[in-house]
Amino acid sequence: MATVSLYLDVDGVVSPVGPMGFTDWGTEWKMADAGILDVMYAAELVDELNGLAAHPAARFVWLTTWQRLAPEFLCPAIGLRGEHWPVLSSDGWDRTADWWKLDALQKDVQESGAERIVWMDDQLNHEAAARSWAEFLGNRVLWIAPDPRRGLTRSEIATVRQFLG
Repeated sequence: MATVSLYLDVDGVVSPVGPMGFTDWGTEWKMADAGILDVMYAAELVDELNGLAAHPAARFVWLTTWQRLAPEFLCPAIGLRGEHWPVLSSDGWDRTADWWKLDALQKDVQESGAERIVWMDDQLNHEAAARSWAEFLGNRVLWIAPDPRRGLTRSEIATVRQFLG
């Protein structure tokens, strides 16, 4: 089975920014102290991500401004078992006008040999170079740009699960 690299952002994806009302699962948002700040999250989403991470083809990678803080602080705070996922860094990439996440992801895809990727980031729809690159790769890329006030939804997680096979 071919490996699928899943690149995961935190703010606006795992932890919505200013969420209101109920989660996409119909439950109340949970709050956790992640050491450096409080985060809101949907417990059901964390369960789904943990389930996806157990898929034999899945290779989860942190691609977030949290960088090493995600596995160190976020994971234990919300119960996400991502403490050992690789973390892509902005080191060296943040000196150009280009989006560091695209540069870091492209390098990781090349080095890992990933045949297919899932990129989950609420900023994706605002990054023309990233969109062009993903369109060039076609069906090798699943592009998920959640509403940052909602984070990943049940529908988006179902799409990821289907893409994994």
